[in-house]
Amino acid sequence: MKTAAIGNPTLAASRHRVVGDLAELVKARLTLLVLLTTAVGFYLGSEPPINYIELLHAVFGTAAAAAGAAALNQWWERRADALMRRTKMRPIPAGRMPPLQALALGVGLSIFGVIYLAIVCNALSAALTAITIAIYIFAYTPLKRASTANTAVGAIPGAIPPMIGWAAARGSIGAGAWSLFAIIFLWQLPHFFAIAWMYREDYSRAGFRMISSDDRSGERSASQSVFFCILLLVIAGLPAFLGITTLVYLAAELVLGGLFVAVAMRFLRMRTAGAARSLFIASIAYLPLLLAALVLTKS
Repeated sequence: MKTAAIGNPTLAASRHRVVGDLAELVKARLTLLVLLTTAVGFYLGSEPPINYIELLHAVFGTAAAAAGAAALNQWWERRADALMRRTKMRPIPAGRMPPLQALALGVGLSIFGVIYLAIVCNALSAALTAITIAIYIFAYTPLKRASTANTAVGAIPGAIPPMIGWAAARGSIGAGAWSLFAIIFLWQLPHFFAIAWMYREDYSRAGFRMISSDDRSGERSASQSVFFCILLLVIAGLPAFLGITTLVYLAAELVLGGLFVAVAMRFLRMRTAGAARSLFIASIAYLPLLLAALVLTKS
């Protein structure tokens, strides 16, 4: 069987395409971010010694639910995705995957993730996961065609995963968990404002209402990016003041946040696609570095 598969490049390419389509359907990179923030939330919320088996359970259940929610989102937006250059080659609009199959996979993974967390971790982590899915699918997704507030609403489910990890570790949530929520929530806004402005024509073509839709100059998108980067600079210091980390974290956070603000201000000053892309890349670099600082300076 293995020899036949290796000797048949068409079969091998077909299998590769199926794997690639599944990864795209569940938004593998976004799910990886959920996995990372959940793990950090668990680690910071744990009392020593860290139970790494429970951490793996929390990450696995949350990742399954996140993958399911992503599949459901793509199923819901399949017609809009077909109108956008950056999404028209996704598995459903491109015709490589039947919508019903994607729907079944999304529902199955979402339910499995919630039940898994309820059984293996605790009810609170499962409830937070269910809330995340509900907001993402039934609030954020339809709101994209109704209001520019969709970005802020969509940032809520994106910020809950570290709280899920914290809840899985402690069975409760407190100021520490909420501080992590606030950091991830604020980080998402300049991140998505940059994306939305770069692809504003695509979003308009699909009928999505973004703050960038009638912001040809980029002034609104850039100014709001600067505002939320400055707010993030302030709020991201909370873990140090709450005793979750040492003061070393505060120094690292100020450096990272200051650089993030500088890149956002460059976008405001230049308002070009290149400056927006720089902000997007800076946001991608900022978050893992900040999360690493949180983990390495845990008190």
